[in-house]
Amino acid sequence: MDAATVRAALPYGRLIEALRAAFRIGGQVPVRSHFHIAPPPDAPQGAAGGTLLVMPAWQPGRHIGIKAVGVFPDNGAVGLPSVIGTYVLFDAKTGRPQAVIDGVALTLRRTACASALAAASLARPDAQQFLMVGAGSLAPHLIRAHHAVRRYRRIEIWNRSRARAEAVAEKLGDLNAVIVVADDLESAVRSADTISCATLSREPLVRGEWLRPGQHVDLVGGFTPEMREADDAALDRADVWVDTRDGALKEAGDLVQPMKHGLLRPEDVQGDLFELCRADGPARRADDQITLFKSVGTALEDLAAAELVVEGLQA
Repeated sequence: MDAATVRAALPYGRLIEALRAAFRIGGQVPVRSHFHIAPPPDAPQGAAGGTLLVMPAWQPGRHIGIKAVGVFPDNGAVGLPSVIGTYVLFDAKTGRPQAVIDGVALTLRRTACASALAAASLARPDAQQFLMVGAGSLAPHLIRAHHAVRRYRRIEIWNRSRARAEAVAEKLGDLNAVIVVADDLESAVRSADTISCATLSREPLVRGEWLRPGQHVDLVGGFTPEMREADDAALDRADVWVDTRDGALKEAGDLVQPMKHGLLRPEDVQGDLFELCRADGPARRADDQITLFKSVGTALEDLAAAELVVEGLQA
């Protein structure tokens, strides 16, 4: 199934609810496998190479799914997205393949909707201003998914390249919100109610000293222990939630590095998406609470999204 088919089958609101149901039910989700792919011998000096991710998940009697994803940060230079992959869905009763799905479109939608699912419990209900840090392929999906749960009146986009931020802003003209490009990251962070980061940064971008009471921080981009989007002070000031404990506490530099410094303990993490989705009400306890959600992705999200795609075609 091509990207257009996937997008049509996965409206943001519908996928958010499908993910909520998936986390309530659960499933078998082994920790994903990481494989480093070295740059080719003729690559320019300093080339990043890539990472191969293999992500299986299944629910007995329902479906088995496997996603194979390549993350190649230098792809922008040749006009390709940095994340490329394929998803295969099988019948869990017979093992018969049921669908081969564009993995990029599936990943973009499910990643954005997982963050929005967390924000539905963690961001203030009266949040009005949203900041997107980063202007890659995930940025417009994160903005739309978050907007589906909070209807932000003002959306700012910051990126090291202003031109890329402007390109993202141009894609969002149909949203009922003021869309602007931010030039100063500190000012944008200080004024936002919700801050979402989707970058490949290895140095912190969001500083704890910039945060104010009541904000929600959504960290999406860092998926290895070497990557950071927020500094130690931000983690120290916030109540931290994750998509899955096994994944985030092993793979996310935003958590792994503070734990190495002794600034964060595994027991300091308030909960994960399983707990958020099984709770009776919002997890935010007070209007002045700073909340932070760190995701690295889980194959359960892919499985739920793939099932929704196939169900839509069979309807």
